[in-house]
Amino acid sequence: MAVLFLGYAAGKAAFALQARLGFPGGPPVSAAEAAGYFLDPATAQWFATASGVLGACVAIATVTALGRRVPRTLMLLVLAGMLAAVGGGAGIMIVDGFVGLGVGWQWHHGVLGMVVIGLFLEMLRSYATATRRAVAHRRSSLSRGRLRADG
Repeated sequence: MAVLFLGYAAGKAAFALQARLGFPGGPPVSAAEAAGYFLDPATAQWFATASGVLGACVAIATVTALGRRVPRTLMLLVLAGMLAAVGGGAGIMIVDGFVGLGVGWQWHHGVLGMVVIGLFLEMLRSYATATRRAVAHRRSSLSRGRLRADG
């Protein structure tokens, strides 16, 4: 997932440098749509670039010791928020790619959207499972320690 987030960030940075909305390989954004956007295109793309880098950092945090120091509940809340954002974007790609909403995503973008959602769900499941085991292990260690202290 970190590589996907960094790829997203790189694509957004490329378009930020050109002050264009959209994504390389995605449907073109008309000048009229860009003019009506609530942010300057370059600013919007730099914000999107930052969100991609942040997403990569969170993805890496789910599998590193440093990231495991983040309280589990907080990380799960962050991942749930990211799932909503990533799932929303990927969901649009899927529906437009296979049904057609008029955005311009093609069938292969829809497949990519399904892959991204699947990978994100696996990252979330993997983190939740690994940290559940760690929490259970700490609890059992604490219980054994209390028993020894009481005995």
